[in-house]
Amino acid sequence: MNQLEKAAHFASLHAEDDPLVLYNIWDAGGAKTLEQAGAKAIATGSWSVAAAHGFDDGEIMPLAFVLQIVERIAETIDLPLTVDFEGGYATDPDGVFENVRQIIRAGAVGINFEDQVMHGDSLYPVAAQFERIKAARAAANQENIPLFINARTDVFLRSDSARHASLMAQAIERESAYAEAGADGFFIPGLTQIPLIQQMVDAASLPINVMMKGDWASLSDIQAIRVSRVSYGPGPYLAAMLDLSERYRSIRQA
Repeated sequence: MNQLEKAAHFASLHAEDDPLVLYNIWDAGGAKTLEQAGAKAIATGSWSVAAAHGFDDGEIMPLAFVLQIVERIAETIDLPLTVDFEGGYATDPDGVFENVRQIIRAGAVGINFEDQVMHGDSLYPVAAQFERIKAARAAANQENIPLFINARTDVFLRSDSARHASLMAQAIERESAYAEAGADGFFIPGLTQIPLIQQMVDAASLPINVMMKGDWASLSDIQAIRVSRVSYGPGPYLAAMLDLSERYRSIRQA
């Protein structure tokens, strides 16, 4: 498939009766391994990519280095590639526009695009994030690639789970606005209460993406409430590094 075909195929993989499973990787070797294992698509995780290359998360890694890694992954696999693009490495819509063009040219057919203010303690106002998503969509249109913009909200990540029910209206408002701005999916990391996720699925017009962390739900649980996409964030990287450490210790203790 060429990039245009990969983009269309990637969008088609978001189905309520068969959620897309994205086991986030951090380099070309991991991407190739998952492709050979039967993955339908490949997704990076920003935390994992940063940690694997000696950086903290939060757009600390230079954008040029991110683009180089994305290009290498895209050239290594035949599957669609979606990139955790954090806040787009920009605050203003013009900067988002330019950077999204670059990530598409590096080979991405999807991005995660979040609404937290990088290195701040708040979320972008809905109106500001609306314009940022519009800019990302305009960049994709100019590149003639139907980029899958997975709009992430950090509403739930920034609060205790006991408060999540009270935040549902805010999250639903953001989903509606982001959909109108041109987003294709809505990512709600941190929300792990099945009834609340069901409420979000029922209220949303976009496919819903949840993050699998710990044992709060199984894939069958997720499928039952019609979530369209599951991802694993930094979990795969942490598990791989723990395995690496334990294998080394076992050698030393032998």
